[in-house]
Amino acid sequence: MKILIINIKELIQVRENGILKVSGAEMNELPTIKNAYLLIENNIISDYGEMKNCPTISVDSTIDATGKMVLPTWCDSHTHIVYAGNREQEFVDRINGMTYEEIANRGGGILNSAKKLNETSEEELYNQSKNRLEEVMKMGTGAVEIKSGYGLSVQGELKMLKVIQKLKANYPIEIKATFLGAHAFPTEFKENHQGYIDTLINEMLPAIENENLADFIDVFCESGYFSVSETEQIMEAGNKFGLVSKIHVNQFNAIGGVKAAVNNKALSVDHLEIMNHDDIEVLKNSDTMPVALPSCSYFLGIPYTPARTIIDAGLPLALASDFNPGSSPSGNMNFVVATACIKMKMTPEEAINAATINGAYAMDISKTHGSITIGKKANIIITKPLNSIYELPYAFGSNLIDSVFIEGIIVK
Repeated sequence: MKILIINIKELIQVRENGILKVSGAEMNELPTIKNAYLLIENNIISDYGEMKNCPTISVDSTIDATGKMVLPTWCDSHTHIVYAGNREQEFVDRINGMTYEEIANRGGGILNSAKKLNETSEEELYNQSKNRLEEVMKMGTGAVEIKSGYGLSVQGELKMLKVIQKLKANYPIEIKATFLGAHAFPTEFKENHQGYIDTLINEMLPAIENENLADFIDVFCESGYFSVSETEQIMEAGNKFGLVSKIHVNQFNAIGGVKAAVNNKALSVDHLEIMNHDDIEVLKNSDTMPVALPSCSYFLGIPYTPARTIIDAGLPLALASDFNPGSSPSGNMNFVVATACIKMKMTPEEAINAATINGAYAMDISKTHGSITIGKKANIIITKPLNSIYELPYAFGSNLIDSVFIEGIIVK
């Protein structure tokens, strides 16, 4: 199947092979081609360039993109799409003055979602989750990481990971699975942290390896959740089972989790709402990608990740949605990009880089996703007619997407 897109007003995020991420000042550079064409063959990008060089060839379909822009689909490297029910009452509780921590201490938060998940069948959990996945695909997400973490039991965590694998088998979107058994301590282990960690290491991890259910391992390293030493113990165990770390750190407090993650060669450190000088310094000269989750800050009313400090220090930054029922009940990456510009003072170029090529890096898929590059997956967004690419974050409440292609197939 050959699809030729012609008269593209601007082809965005055009990269040569070999560029896996962009950092510091490079993040403000977004290579484009004006008045361009793009050729898709089967599920890959096979050619692109200026319209004056457009080849005369036989194709199955030609799309006229006059006035429209084409860019790679969003790469959302941090989500919790597989969950049961919702936590809308907690939303109202926060409006009435309760904090996230207070809600968690009374049995809400993650433990609330765990209770609902363990009461939900695998089939029903899949049906709820696939609706969310289809929704984000329509909004331009072409690759997504999905975490477990609402089971908090051997059976519950395996159920979540099996649902993720079923989604992966049934949809063309690239899905990476992350084992987040260390999301919170179950009530029965509140006073016996090591007992739960032993269950995670000795029961959950062997079962996950046996069925090849996960790509990464994650830990919620935070005061009141998993300490730095507990996080290190779990990361080291995950590494022995072939799972690279992606760690929740610095959401409410800076307790040394960034350094521990970098020392364990974590692929990414996510949240980072609270950062200090030492955290910035330890990320320098590392291969670990900082990941910001602006929708979470927006929804909870907590500080935003200091993007300017991170980028101005020469570091890379990725953006992700944190789609989950408690702190970011949306997977709309268009809103994430806009919020990063509005609230975190990222330029549109920086935000698009963060949500495409750097997001792909944070999932270890930037060799195949995240840019308009010959040989990469044909995952593209065709916008509606735009004045400039700046209109995407500027008109934050408008749907400016005309169509989405994932692996060369239009998302219906």
